[in-house]
Amino acid sequence: MTDSVPEGQAAEAAEPDPVAVPAEPEYDPAAPAPIDVPRTPTGNAEVDAQLDRLADVDHLATDGHLAVYEDVHRGLRDALTALDTRPGPPGPPAPSPSYHQSRS
Repeated sequence: MTDSVPEGQAAEAAEPDPVAVPAEPEYDPAAPAPIDVPRTPTGNAEVDAQLDRLADVDHLATDGHLAVYEDVHRGLRDALTALDTRPGPPGPPAPSPSYHQSRS
């Protein structure tokens, strides 16, 4: 009994299996990647919620970013519009008409 391997099998054993060798990942510019943009809280809950929504693009391919950006833009626009519709402090009273009659 010998430990030798037949010739055909020896050549196959020496070559690495292409399936077993991990291929290097290809760079895909459309693949999800964190944008790492700092988001500083503003103190306005509505605005901060929209800014936090920007973090969703970190997990999306670039073709999914537009929907998030449009949604955030819409939310920020709504928050600004809401500022215009909220009742503010009362303004100064309107000046009353003056009826100054001169005696000439």
